[in-house]
Amino acid sequence: MSKVLSAVAWPYTNGPRHIGHVAGFGVPSDVFSRYMRMAGHDVLMVSGTDEHGTPILVLAEKEGVTPQEVADRYNRVIATDLTDLGLAYDLFTRTTTRNHYLVAQELFVGCHANGYMIEQTTRGAISPSTGRTLPDRYIEGTCPICSYPEARGDQCDNCGNQLDADELINPRSKINGETPEFVETQHFFLDLPALADALSEWLDEREASGTWRPNVIKFSKNLLEDVRPRAMTRDIDWGIPVPLDGWRDNPNKRLYVWFDAVIGYLSASIEWARRLGEPERWREWWNDPDAVSYYFQGKDNITFHSQIWPAELLAYAGRGSRGGEPGDYGVLDLPTEVVASEFMTMEGRQFSTSRGHVIYVREVLDRYGPDPLRYFICAAGPENQDSDFTWAEFIQRNNSELVAGWGNLVNRTASMIAKSFGEIPPRGPLEPVDEALLATVRDAFDTVGGLIERQRFKQGIGEVMRVVGDANKYVTETEPFKLKGDDQRERLGTVLHVLAQAVVCINTLMAPFLPHGANRVHRVMGGTGDFVPMPRLEDVTDLDGDESYPIITGEYSSTPRWECTSVVVGTPIAKPTPVFTKFDPAVVEEEIERMRRGEGDEAVAGA
Repeated sequence: MSKVLSAVAWPYTNGPRHIGHVAGFGVPSDVFSRYMRMAGHDVLMVSGTDEHGTPILVLAEKEGVTPQEVADRYNRVIATDLTDLGLAYDLFTRTTTRNHYLVAQELFVGCHANGYMIEQTTRGAISPSTGRTLPDRYIEGTCPICSYPEARGDQCDNCGNQLDADELINPRSKINGETPEFVETQHFFLDLPALADALSEWLDEREASGTWRPNVIKFSKNLLEDVRPRAMTRDIDWGIPVPLDGWRDNPNKRLYVWFDAVIGYLSASIEWARRLGEPERWREWWNDPDAVSYYFQGKDNITFHSQIWPAELLAYAGRGSRGGEPGDYGVLDLPTEVVASEFMTMEGRQFSTSRGHVIYVREVLDRYGPDPLRYFICAAGPENQDSDFTWAEFIQRNNSELVAGWGNLVNRTASMIAKSFGEIPPRGPLEPVDEALLATVRDAFDTVGGLIERQRFKQGIGEVMRVVGDANKYVTETEPFKLKGDDQRERLGTVLHVLAQAVVCINTLMAPFLPHGANRVHRVMGGTGDFVPMPRLEDVTDLDGDESYPIITGEYSSTPRWECTSVVVGTPIAKPTPVFTKFDPAVVEEEIERMRRGEGDEAVAGA
């Protein structure tokens, strides 16, 4: 049994999340974590909402409320959506907790004490119309390296290179389009050049492991070709104070949101242990060299997970060229794997909340439920290349694969058993066709499990659906509906017993992908309660303050084993209702029209 940290990207609280977000970080991490628990590993799955930085400050000013009010509102919206999607976090928290402030400040102080936070004078942007600081992520312009026209003031998403805002060609404010003025300002920079050799050595080891997705390791190694110090503080009044004399009381200097956001993986682990009443328990996942950690996010966040976060960990441990000693948290484990998905588009275009070209998680959950969305993401999501969500494919995959394939197998099996026996019948002698199906189902556990462990979710669910196809073919070949009369009753019982065995075991194979459906199939096949545990949303009080907020947590000790368990003869089986819902193809046009109206409303609002 291994200690497995499943570190899931932190959704930003400047609005509800759309389906492209959960296709990148949410569903893949949940499939992996659920499987690893079923395989017997001790999994700690953590995340939360990322609540500092400029976009929340700008939105709060626009709405005339405080940044905390904005964060509170969308923290609850996001946590509710992710709970209903079935994401089985041990702890989903937030970055505005006192616990997170303390952990982030400890990391900063440790990196500074070891000499890797260096103070430099830089040029900061000022808004000419307001005189206020304009953070670099709110400046756009043409990249001086690759000529991408929408590079940001901190990096270019096209070529991945780190930038300074004053390097952009024709810089402009994303808030009002004006050209910023640049003035001198003091900041702390993470000394990446002093950590470059250690980062390179770590990446070489990860490349040699052969487990990283090729696009991720290549992109990560390319980042080291132009490594330079990176600012870790910002001129902004919303965020975590800089914990040094002469800085902590400055109302306009805060830690960079991306410095504190990645630290959330550690602070959430510490909060989880504290809430458990075992405050040092988190160390089993962070200080043990044999523990493994997997970081799930979209490809636009690779930089922060394969360079900035590992650099922070190395600096805190004193493992760069400047030397140093670990802080109170000790030597913290570097990521075993950075699992970055590509982008999902919608109807051939990028998601755009500002233009109304978007479908939010809540909308899909309310109208279609979690199973069709999870199935689509697993079967057709942006795992290793960009993918496109279309309503036509969404409905087609649900109807022809999930309903007509898996749902049909479950319902016809339960219906035939209910009609002919009312319970799972005993089996007689097995024929080759029976043995073949049972062998196929048993062998799938090693195949599917190996694919999920290597984050090959598309192949994994494809293999499960192949087994579903074999089971449906078995029905066609054995024709149990034609086995009538007392002289064929034993054979009928054997076929239905084999089918019941196949359905129950396929349900185990499907459980990481479709936990809600797995619980329904479990009950159709005579089970009671839930087959797989589900997350719950609960309100808690800040461990170091009076504020209350929602967390996602759960009790997952009842997770079933990743194995084909024998059905129990005599288990009552009632006439079933459909496990999955078939949707009218007409909803495709309805959804496209709804999307057009949304885009039109946004255009009018922005006029």
